[in-house]
Amino acid sequence: MTLNLRLRTLEKDDLSFLHHLFNNPDVMNYWFSEAYMSMEKLKENYDKNHDNPRNREFILTNGNESLGFIGLFEIEQRHRNAEFAIIIDPNHQGNGYASKATKLAVNYAFSVLNLHKLYLVVDKVNEKASHIYEKVGFKAEGEMIEHFFINGEYHDGVMMSLFQRDYWDYWKMLKQ
Repeated sequence: MTLNLRLRTLEKDDLSFLHHLFNNPDVMNYWFSEAYMSMEKLKENYDKNHDNPRNREFILTNGNESLGFIGLFEIEQRHRNAEFAIIIDPNHQGNGYASKATKLAVNYAFSVLNLHKLYLVVDKVNEKASHIYEKVGFKAEGEMIEHFFINGEYHDGVMMSLFQRDYWDYWKMLKQ
């Protein structure tokens, strides 16, 4: 299978794909959110926020196939930071897409938006995701102890971040 992964802007036609993702408890637990989103609410949120300059929302594609959703949220122009979030459709997990998609989004954030810092919060038990973020260069900043309630128990979150300078240094080192 030839990979032609790219990020494209979220469009209204993608809302059924998002509805599928946002109503999957296995997906939304890792977003520390309830899997409860009506199509009407998605449409309302899209109409209200699709031109919000503080967010960038993308669909990860391979050709015409939708593989996941990537977001840069709460973009702060003054402080030049944003929160990074990603969902890979469970039907496409385990193929290395998350790592490649994260690299695409990070490159966009630092090359196009000229952000200084990206940050995220990952469930401490989600070792696969933590490994992907570390591979791209994210580092743990701290823990949020028993901060999230998932499936009847409290989970710790790990705040991770990546600075633009470290990202460029990291990729220069890899090219040597």
